[in-house]
Amino acid sequence: MNDKVLLVEGKDDKFVIAELMKSHGLNFLAAKDLDWIKPSNGYENLAKEEVIATELLASGLTTLGIIIDADEHPNNRWTSIRNVCLPSIPDLPKDLPENGLIWNAPNDIQFGIWMMPDNKMRGMLETFLADIIPEENQVLWEFAKESVQEAKNRGAKVTPNHIDKANIYTWLAWQEPSGLQISTAVKKRTIFDRTHPNAQKFVKWFKDLYEL
Repeated sequence: MNDKVLLVEGKDDKFVIAELMKSHGLNFLAAKDLDWIKPSNGYENLAKEEVIATELLASGLTTLGIIIDADEHPNNRWTSIRNVCLPSIPDLPKDLPENGLIWNAPNDIQFGIWMMPDNKMRGMLETFLADIIPEENQVLWEFAKESVQEAKNRGAKVTPNHIDKANIYTWLAWQEPSGLQISTAVKKRTIFDRTHPNAQKFVKWFKDLYEL
């Protein structure tokens, strides 16, 4: 039983976050040590009162973190996850702090929520990754986004809430090797800069929550 747990929406979140934190000195986050990061196969499976309550009541738990995507409506998503948590943590703040939530839950459990990409803007994990593309590759990145928009203009069935995914996977298709999954691509400095200044706020939240 792990005394620290992190709930995430999917497997990509799990491995991207592990790689990101390894680049900031947390080398213990090897693949064999990741049982405490739990993918939920989607927001709907994570955001259930019984899921949160069960995790909080686990014997020996000291810290519970949750990372979710804002998607198209950040305020609605925060209201949704807050309502799910309120039965177990009735004094949660009405608004999600800009730097992520860190809260003292019952039984002195450290509890935290981060909403991708930055706790306030629309988006998801892929939006966060777009913000850490190396500066020297920005011209090509802009062209990748323009290409997706042109594909939409020509009839590509990309919905607004999936545009960030389409942008990132177009970007990955143009890398060497081509078409890596983001959980693998994040290991390559030429594709994503894990030490980029845009990642620092998230890194601080993670380290503060887990007291690392």
